[in-house]
Amino acid sequence: TWTHLDDHTLINSNNTMKESANSSSVPVIDLNDPNASKLIGHACKTWGVYQVVNHGIPISLLDEIQWLGQTLFTLPSHQKLKAIRSPDGVSGYGLARISSFFPKLMWSEGFTIVGSPLDHFRQLWPQDYAKHCDTVLQYDEAMKKLAGKLMWLMLDSLGITMEDIEWAGSKAQFDEKACAAMQLNSYPSCPDPDHAMGLAPHTDSTFLTILSQNDISGLQVQREGSGWVTVPPLHGGLVVNVGDLFHILSNGLYTSVLHRVLVNRTRQRFSVAYLYGPPSNVEICPHEKLVGP
Repeated sequence: TWTHLDDHTLINSNNTMKESANSSSVPVIDLNDPNASKLIGHACKTWGVYQVVNHGIPISLLDEIQWLGQTLFTLPSHQKLKAIRSPDGVSGYGLARISSFFPKLMWSEGFTIVGSPLDHFRQLWPQDYAKHCDTVLQYDEAMKKLAGKLMWLMLDSLGITMEDIEWAGSKAQFDEKACAAMQLNSYPSCPDPDHAMGLAPHTDSTFLTILSQNDISGLQVQREGSGWVTVPPLHGGLVVNVGDLFHILSNGLYTSVLHRVLVNRTRQRFSVAYLYGPPSNVEICPHEKLVGP
């Protein structure tokens, strides 16, 4: 376990936060705002993370995917283990991938979905797997559309057009070839949250990650000058992280945000991360428009 957690926000049994005086707020951006691209660009440059509202994803679908995660993680352990991720696989039940670097620190469990969850869901819910598969399919389609929209808004804020991205092809072609994964996360209540971590500090190796979180705080991002800043749950809102690949593409102009998750003494936290990246055969490098002479 952690011997101590320096410079972090403590979560007490009432889920209230004791925040440092210099904490500031992660930007919240309305995608219906005509200046959305400019606002997103500023957020990516100064924070590496932002929240979006009026994003087009029905709240009912966000609630459904949260309910799916809760239903999955409340299954008995022996049932969940029927869908365990194989050592060389990417999909299934297990700890977060980065947990291998922090074997004693992680107070969480996860379920990764790449492609169809049909085989694993048949193991988990032999009688009614189909409705859960339908929820995942609907969520994946909606998220892929939103992720593509956000990516092009972020590129637009850098002055980069679709024609500037040679490997993108048409928007429809890119949307078809883009790689994506879904990660369901559970952070159980922890009897000693000051000496445990839900998810250790890390960045995402993606273009961007879209996160739906329930009403329990825990996600924090690091910002220069402010330390660790809590990203408060916003009903119907979605958190968007800049990933490592976009940091590279932007030639370092946009920050790949370091983030972590704290645990709560009495309440369980659930989240769903949608990790979005380029086609697997594409090598990402700083765009020539953003490289000086």
